Amino acid sequence: MVFFNLWSVLQWYLRPFIKWFLRKTTNLCELQRICYGDREGAQRTCNIEKSLMLSRTRDVMEVVSYLDAAVKEAKFYPDYFSEILDPSISIILRAKKINTKLHEAFTPLFRRCLKQIWSYRQLMNDVESLRRTQYDSNNPEHEEKLSKLWDLLLPGRPLEARISKEWQDIGFQGDDPKTDFRGMGILGLDNLLYFSTKYTLASHQVLSHSLHPKYGYTYAIVGINLTSMAYYLLKDGSAKTYMFNLKYVPSVIFFHEFYCYLFYEFDKMWIRSKPENMMEFSIIFKKFENAIRSELADPASVFRINIEIATV
Repeated sequence: MVFFNLWSVLQWYLRPFIKWFLRKTTNLCELQRICYGDREGAQRTCNIEKSLMLSRTRDVMEVVSYLDAAVKEAKFYPDYFSEILDPSISIILRAKKINTKLHEAFTPLFRRCLKQIWSYRQLMNDVESLRRTQYDSNNPEHEEKLSKLWDLLLPGRPLEARISKEWQDIGFQGDDPKTDFRGMGILGLDNLLYFSTKYTLASHQVLSHSLHPKYGYTYAIVGINLTSMAYYLLKDGSAKTYMFNLKYVPSVIFFHEFYCYLFYEFDKMWIRSKPENMMEFSIIFKKFENAIRSELADPASVFRINIEIATV
């Protein structure tokens, strides 16, 4: 640990010299070397982000602050990209003395990285806002979402009453699901609802697995636990691998897609594990999280939902 800290400090002081030497020998700044040399996706975007965050160039630091402010003002969305990014890129091109006539390819590559980096930060804010929004039974929109979740998971079976033990049939703990959303807020419900809406057949299969007489589990509660897992992977930056390897910029929709991938894959691991009872949940859940973190640690990893409908 001491050696690692000393090496980090040494790198910090040597960084300007190393960058100067490479600039002289390659005629390319660090941002150009990354855009031209690194693999498209998470590898390139994460290294561009690291370079910008470590930059000591005043103009670059000001651009970073400006883009962060756009996120705080909830403005970093596609409708504002040109307005926000055009001047930012121009400043960095000038600060880094990049000749766009000689390096036409650089700007679109760099622009895509900036879109991904700050869309991810905007996504974190959006997800945090949903997490902090508590379920309100007096809010018609919240109640409608909950009712729709029931109808999607158990079509053709009307709910007897809003407060009912029937909610336990889709994996809630008590008679009123709102108490189970306390930790993850409306985000937990939105995730469950998205999975049931976008991947209806898969959600039915997963629900049927959760009702298995021997290997069953609490569907909704596990789903909310997976919301928590997805949230913390997003928050600590691990989910950048998933988000940056997409063809699109990060958004709440892709957070939901990530969640669906986690739910479907967790269900497969649970069934394969053939647990004796729910007491093994913590062990299997931790094993699953470690496996996902291991995949995310590889910047080349691409996550796709491969739906296979089967019976247990």
